[in-house]
Amino acid sequence: MPVVGVIGGGQLARMMHPAAINLGIELRVFTESEDSSAHQAAYRVGDYLNYKNLEEFSQGLDALTFDHEHVPTELLRKLEDLGVAVRPSAAALIHAQNKLVMREKLAQLGLPMPAWRRASSPEEVNQFLVEHGPKIVVKTPIGGYDGKGVRVISAVGEIEDWLADLDRYGGALLLEQKVDFVSECAQLSARSATGEFKLWPLASTYQKDGVCSEVVAPFGSAALQASAAEIAERISEGLGVVGVLAVEMFITSMGDLVINELAMRPHNSGHFTQDGCVTSQFEQHLRAVLGWPLGDPSMSAEVAVMVNLLGVDQENNLVDYFPAAMQRFPKIKLHSYQKEPRSGRKMGHLNLVGSDAAELLTQARNARDLIYNRGQEV
Repeated sequence: MPVVGVIGGGQLARMMHPAAINLGIELRVFTESEDSSAHQAAYRVGDYLNYKNLEEFSQGLDALTFDHEHVPTELLRKLEDLGVAVRPSAAALIHAQNKLVMREKLAQLGLPMPAWRRASSPEEVNQFLVEHGPKIVVKTPIGGYDGKGVRVISAVGEIEDWLADLDRYGGALLLEQKVDFVSECAQLSARSATGEFKLWPLASTYQKDGVCSEVVAPFGSAALQASAAEIAERISEGLGVVGVLAVEMFITSMGDLVINELAMRPHNSGHFTQDGCVTSQFEQHLRAVLGWPLGDPSMSAEVAVMVNLLGVDQENNLVDYFPAAMQRFPKIKLHSYQKEPRSGRKMGHLNLVGSDAAELLTQARNARDLIYNRGQEV
């Protein structure tokens, strides 16, 4: 039986588990706590920053992959030196871990990005504000996700705390031009260890408070889809990605694509593939890291929508009110992450497929509201 190890016990590892069971793969999860989202597949509980723990966990694996991008690449390189099949490799993963490294590499590949620069002093920030203000985006190169580590500023004083603690962020900050965009999208793809490459349909994404809220697929004109597909393939090949790659992009008023961020693992913007595509991102990721033939990523319905379920307080676990949503909206597919409730926390998502995107979104939002309101119609 093939064995795949996953570092990180979050919802992405959790959702790899059913796919692994179906494919006859043993999934071993290195989780941070016994009550993690992926606790059913937990094989080891501990600190993934401890190299000895990682080395022991990696024994007997056919491939080692990730639920998140937070494992230091120097530790992963040591595992690779031992012959562990780390996928994506440390050399690829660094581009998802460090946004400055990502920008430098994408610039070498000649891919579309906002104006950007590295900054480690107030003078450099002020100069960028003069050139690209009145507002710019400042990001911590490492550690940011779901809107964390991102600030829109108009004066250097708004990031004084970051400038005073640069060692924590790798010695510099990333400054970016604030893109005047009309919408956002995500291109999901997968590249196998054999080099085989496949794409899911382009998806539109809507963010709320820096967190992905809604996704609709397919999205965009044939020309936009072709551009997004080319960008994803050039990144996947250029960086040597093995596994799922998510390329998050802005669409400008002129219809141009501008790359925002990358993720090298299953991604929130790809959850629609669970119920809307022939092969989900979770199954495809496992196939890819093992070097197996990739599955068909095409849509299994005309349209698929995904709506995130975020915690509303510290009491409503949302699952208690799933039956009310099932009764009212029987076609909706509900996915729980089995987490303790907390306001704003990603607790799950729901998928709905059909032929009319607007109608599907309305139903999905109504189902979400029903769950948020403890089974009571709004």
